[in-house]
Amino acid sequence: MSNNLVIIPTYNEKENIEAIINSVLNLPREFHILIIDDNSPDGTADIVKRLRNEHSESIHLLQRAGKLGLGTAYIAGFKWACEHKYDFIFEMDADFSHNPNDLIQLLNSCEQENADVAIGSRYKSGVNVVNWPMGRVLMSYFASVYVRFITGMKIMDTTAGFKCYRRKVLETIKLDKIRLKGYAFQIEMKFTSWKYGFKIIEVPIVFTDRKQGTSKMSGGIFNEAVWGVIKMKIASYFKTYEV
Repeated sequence: MSNNLVIIPTYNEKENIEAIINSVLNLPREFHILIIDDNSPDGTADIVKRLRNEHSESIHLLQRAGKLGLGTAYIAGFKWACEHKYDFIFEMDADFSHNPNDLIQLLNSCEQENADVAIGSRYKSGVNVVNWPMGRVLMSYFASVYVRFITGMKIMDTTAGFKCYRRKVLETIKLDKIRLKGYAFQIEMKFTSWKYGFKIIEVPIVFTDRKQGTSKMSGGIFNEAVWGVIKMKIASYFKTYEV
């Protein structure tokens, strides 16, 4: 059995899902995959079920009743991963904006550099984003500047969604206490890991915007990040972070 689990949330990803699964399974290191599908009307889960019949040990599927949000999808996946005793748990998008080959870099950072959290970082070595309009690049970059200013974290890519966690991190964090549910979920997970004193390493990657399917980004997600970070920081003054 592999010690590595890649969690991929999906909603209407039929154009990408088979290719991304095959790319992960064909890597030189062994990774299992957990797809968390929010009742995609385009039949994404049916494709996963077909592939699961061919790779029953490597591919797993959690189906949810509806579109419940990125954060709740990952929390469900984290709990499943901990229950099944995977040592290294990864977050990755289904749309190839995260290069599956970079999973090896994240794993090496944990295994060889003793990272507790390895982040696939778009901004560790400049701005490594391909095919995004300039406005979105600037919004993303300065969102990280804003988060660093509010929280005090030194992480360059605070909103990154391509990561590897050691299981002990997810077992330490009180997952049910994570409040931010959209893309700001990624910020809260990093902030909480940092507050607990876990070792966080950023690994430079190149982020390439999706070629198939549609983005799930919205103005509401951005607003949650702006105000949610302030609330998160204030709430942290009333919490204790002891491993």
